[in-house]
Amino acid sequence: MNLLTLRNLTVRRGECPVVDDVSLTVTRGECVGLIGPNGAGKTTLLRAALGLLPHEGYASLAALPAADRAKAAAWMPQQREIAWPIAVEDLVRLGRLPHGTRLTPRDKEAIDDALTRMGLDNYRQRPATALSGGEQARVLIARALAQDTPLLMADEPTAGLDPAAQLATLDVLRQIAEEGRGVILSLHDLSLAARYCTRLILLDRGQLRADGAPMAVLTEDNLARTFHLRARIHETPEGPFLQPLARL
Repeated sequence: MNLLTLRNLTVRRGECPVVDDVSLTVTRGECVGLIGPNGAGKTTLLRAALGLLPHEGYASLAALPAADRAKAAAWMPQQREIAWPIAVEDLVRLGRLPHGTRLTPRDKEAIDDALTRMGLDNYRQRPATALSGGEQARVLIARALAQDTPLLMADEPTAGLDPAAQLATLDVLRQIAEEGRGVILSLHDLSLAARYCTRLILLDRGQLRADGAPMAVLTEDNLARTFHLRARIHETPEGPFLQPLARL
């Protein structure tokens, strides 16, 4: 069963297509990396897939009533401002709202699991606004995890995190995919995308240029044509490492 289906998805800004006739599916067990240069349409595609932007074509999540959509997919946007000095545990608890307003044992389990996965057990009672930007990002990821949906969608979830926190976050996202959920996330770090994602989708000027296993997508030709980049890919015991060499 597909967790997300897009057929001929198109989003326009005026007459110009920002996402242009994109079709794809995401299934359980996949950690799908959405890559492409700035302005490729990655954020627009994710938001349209959730029904947050007007679009043409078919998006399975957008077709659902809002209450069902909130149980089908969790969303972590790129903007991460926390406006109120709410305790970390209470903020993460907000991820359980699609499942009801009364706190059940299952809700408590999901909240505790999300806090532990993101290394936030010692931050439970701290005001979220008192945390650093990177720590706030981890709290918002935990809120999305607590939602406990079949699909998690994240727009640049590692932005603003230090290197260790980036690896820890991607470890968690890959783990929940291995546990049988689905993940689709946009990433700018191509080495991390190759290392952690089971599949990459390459966008350029709103069009889908490649879709497949990381090493099949990150070819010299694709890197040159889409990123205007000459790069070398090294195989390491920890996974592929992409070394940028020159702009083209």
